[in-house]
Amino acid sequence: MRSQKAILLLNTGTPEAPDTRNVRKFLSQFLNDKRVIDLPWLFRKILVNLIIVPFRAPSSSKRYKRLWTDKGSPLHYYGISLQEKLTEKLGDDYIVRFAVNYGKPGIEETISEICRLNPESITLFPLFPQYASSTTGSVLEKCNNALADSNYSLKFRAITEYYNHPEYINALSSCVSGNDPEGFDHIVISYHGLPLRQVNKSHIGRSCADLNCSGALTNDNSSCYQAMCFETSRQLAAKLNFAPDSYSVCFQSRISKNWLSPFTDEIITSLAKKGKKKIMVICPSFTADCLETIIEVGEEYRDLFISNGGQKFLMVPALNDREFWVEAILKILFVY
Repeated sequence: MRSQKAILLLNTGTPEAPDTRNVRKFLSQFLNDKRVIDLPWLFRKILVNLIIVPFRAPSSSKRYKRLWTDKGSPLHYYGISLQEKLTEKLGDDYIVRFAVNYGKPGIEETISEICRLNPESITLFPLFPQYASSTTGSVLEKCNNALADSNYSLKFRAITEYYNHPEYINALSSCVSGNDPEGFDHIVISYHGLPLRQVNKSHIGRSCADLNCSGALTNDNSSCYQAMCFETSRQLAAKLNFAPDSYSVCFQSRISKNWLSPFTDEIITSLAKKGKKKIMVICPSFTADCLETIIEVGEEYRDLFISNGGQKFLMVPALNDREFWVEAILKILFVY
């Protein structure tokens, strides 16, 4: 009789090495995903493989080289560390694995390994607090396909979002409170951006403006990524007693103007020009530090703030493999 249960931690991915060849391979896998660039197949292939990847890979490689450490990519080693810490907490009754959508360890091979160990069930835990089709939707689709293709009968469930779970909010607030937020002129809460057309698919026929997605979470917008981000921000602000005018919610990593706004770089520039000298930036949509937090926010946005008159800039590190995040995951998994 099967007694073990499996937990699969899931993240987007990272190149296997920061050289141009590996970055090109990663970008090709990532950007050819129909959920990431939701354009017709032929148009997507031409755009990604003949235009974006060839031109973007060399510059992205330079950024990944700045990110890389002796242990490799932070997203990868924090994922493995999280796996090890959960394994230690849960003991022999559980199989815990970490896999990524693009790169290694891959989802298909990891699910094959889990199936061979023949657990009675598997819980899928995407490391994305706010649901989006291009992140949570994509990893869960790949997991579903891999499980369907296996010869094993395996019960499974998926944690699709936990943007407002008290344990996630508690863990996030612990990250922030340890960095003396009261000592800053303003708090910037920055989320990964998405194209507006993708966001609006969660409420077809009505826009985020129509549904006031930035103002309140309702039954009509409860599946909207923007509404989830603003709800996370409101709950974090309430937990830490932030005054309404002491923080801004914004979106980074945009490719065009037709993405979720306000844009983080513009908010940061505006704060500096208004005389704010010290700002703290929090990135709640990233549970592990990566290119978008360490390089984009921690270096590039910091330089932007300083060059426009700012003096002190702090990016709060992500949850990563901190003990309170390990405990929060356990409570989300078994209480949610």
